[in-house]
Amino acid sequence: MKALFVVKLGGSSAAAPGLRGWLDASAQGAGATVLVPGGGLFADGVRAAQAAMGFDDSAAHRLALAAMRQYGLALCALHPALAGTATLRAIAGALKARRVPVWLPEAMALADASIPASWEVTSDSLAIWLGVKLQARAVILIKQIRPAPASAAVLAASGVVDRAFPAFLARAAIPAFIAGPGDIEALGAALRSGHMVGLIPVLPDPSPGTSQ
Repeated sequence: MKALFVVKLGGSSAAAPGLRGWLDASAQGAGATVLVPGGGLFADGVRAAQAAMGFDDSAAHRLALAAMRQYGLALCALHPALAGTATLRAIAGALKARRVPVWLPEAMALADASIPASWEVTSDSLAIWLGVKLQARAVILIKQIRPAPASAAVLAASGVVDRAFPAFLARAAIPAFIAGPGDIEALGAALRSGHMVGLIPVLPDPSPGTSQ
């Protein structure tokens, strides 16, 4: 079986000039790449609505998953290689057809009670969760910054990834990488070859009792 990669495209890329380039790079891994959309402008709307209306985090969690679906469908409208998928079976079908499945997360994520209904869990952590389900070789997070290699805990503390990400990554035992601005060619090459050269590794967290 060909190695599978999960690529998370953050919602901040929606208004970035490189959006089409990221989609083209992801399409170079068609048949072996699954795209996880962020929430972006759609999730920002959920945050604003929660502040204005006062609904709880459980409702916000459901709405944030719907925001990911909206962004995912918008991405599918921008590139012919992308296909919206909501189940493992649909993902497998899109991969077999040499498409890039775009994960629409609501049904699968809401069916797992172990996923906290909290803003601490965003598409970063959900990309790791899906990577486990798919037995992915690696997860790649596309960000609008290019941090130095650091542990998941350091990246979470600095806001590069969500707060739940270190725990999700530690349980998953899947390597994670970050692609930042200027890494479009590196991403395409990585997905074609299966070698993560040029991407930023997320380093293992230090063992308890050791210093960073």
